[in-house]
Amino acid sequence: MYTEIIKILGRENKRQNTTVELIASENYASKAVMDLCGSIFTNKYAEGYPGKRYYNGCAHMDEIEQLAIDKVCELYGCEFANVQPHSGVGANTAVYQALMQPGDTLMGMDLASGGHLSHGAPPTLSGKVYNAVTYGVDEDGLLNYEQIRGLAKISKPKVIVAGASAYPRQIDWSAFKDIADGVGAYLVVDMAHYSGLVAGGAYESPLPFADVVTSTTHKTLRGPRGGMILWNNPDYTKRINSSIFPGTQGGPLMNIIAAKAQCYMEALEPDFKTYAKQIVENAKAMCRVFEARGFPVQTGGTDSHIILMDLSESKHSGRQAADLLEQNGITVNKNGVPNDPRNFVETSGIRIGTAAETTKGHTEDYFIALSEKICNILLEN
Repeated sequence: MYTEIIKILGRENKRQNTTVELIASENYASKAVMDLCGSIFTNKYAEGYPGKRYYNGCAHMDEIEQLAIDKVCELYGCEFANVQPHSGVGANTAVYQALMQPGDTLMGMDLASGGHLSHGAPPTLSGKVYNAVTYGVDEDGLLNYEQIRGLAKISKPKVIVAGASAYPRQIDWSAFKDIADGVGAYLVVDMAHYSGLVAGGAYESPLPFADVVTSTTHKTLRGPRGGMILWNNPDYTKRINSSIFPGTQGGPLMNIIAAKAQCYMEALEPDFKTYAKQIVENAKAMCRVFEARGFPVQTGGTDSHIILMDLSESKHSGRQAADLLEQNGITVNKNGVPNDPRNFVETSGIRIGTAAETTKGHTEDYFIALSEKICNILLEN
């Protein structure tokens, strides 16, 4: 490698090994996953699907992709999977294309309430191609399913997206399915943040309720950066696969698909369940400390790895708090809170996640002490 690259790599290696990682969308992949990301699988073009490739020399590409499909279906108890999406946004984009026409109504969670950009936010493709309407949360920061039902009856969406990037509680997939059925909409669940917890049995699975489920493969699942799509109805198969290739992507990243296969197999090991449950216990422990020290968290607690600290009444904005914590070796991200009094650059919240430090083997005592340290930093500066 070139010296300049080695130096930057070394600095990032030092940063990751000397800081506390609390960004909710990040984790530490295993050495096996990282090795496969840099493997010779990266050298091969494999447009198409197993048994139906556009290039010769794909016998082993077929093997590794089929292995990934088989393992992810086993992991989540579903019938069909596409493991080619380069990202979660790519997975969502392809599913929308498979189920909707431009101009159809897409209903998703408002970004300011904890939703994701790809759920219909105005600056994004999903917000420009489709007629996007959004639902939010109530004054307690919780999803109000009857309000969502009322909005669905008025807007009559073709697709309802459930899932979030900053919602700490268990989402009622059954309630969303009932709402979608009531207006004849497809239910798409984006479980990107929760997929590792779902795989480990620490968060209810959306697979029995959703028409289609999308996810990233990193975050709590602890795999490579990438996406996936899961479903059970064979009628969706051709539409979804065609929407990935050739609809929105060209050649799949076979090195990343190999790493996905590895992460699915790791998640099938018994100790992954222990890890997933510990993530949630660690997050609950942090919430108790924050609440006791006068730093309220959205919804008063969490059912997942996500904690959204509300700094609306604090002297620090979310940006200032995140920068201050980084100066003290703790990495979080600024995040808006519902009805945020500050602008989106400053924000009035920070989002905290427990997955990465749980991967390092830490349990409640560590996270309690860490929470006390965070409170002290914010109070003393």
